[in-house]
Amino acid sequence: MLYQSLYVPEGGVPFPRDVVTRPELAKYVEGWGRAGDVGFVAIDSRDGELLGAAWLRLLAGDARGYGYVDDATPELAIAVLPEHRGRGVGTALLERLLEAARSVYASVSLSVSSGNPAARLYERMGFERADDGGGASVVMIKSLRT
Repeated sequence: MLYQSLYVPEGGVPFPRDVVTRPELAKYVEGWGRAGDVGFVAIDSRDGELLGAAWLRLLAGDARGYGYVDDATPELAIAVLPEHRGRGVGTALLERLLEAARSVYASVSLSVSSGNPAARLYERMGFERADDGGGASVVMIKSLRT
């Protein structure tokens, strides 16, 4: 699912499949199951097909990722297979992940590429822009405490 989380604009050249082995990306999933890791998968109940996944991980210090805000805020990643996008899968995954994260974290962050339609979902879910990343991407944050 990490590969599917990478945004490629319509008509753009897809990343090579091995891009997910690069350290700057692999750290989002490598050794999954560490303390504080939270994630969910969406599976089609009719045929068991994997539809998507959403997960978060605390990437602090030298291991910080693209959506880094501070050492106490985990970074969120989400992916929905292309043929299942626009059907509410991403919304359901994000709602479930944020609900679970609320008991562990005060906020969550993410990085979204400029032009990625998923940014509208994040805004609807209450994420706010924290940093424009110089134009190529935007860091967004959502408080989980009221």
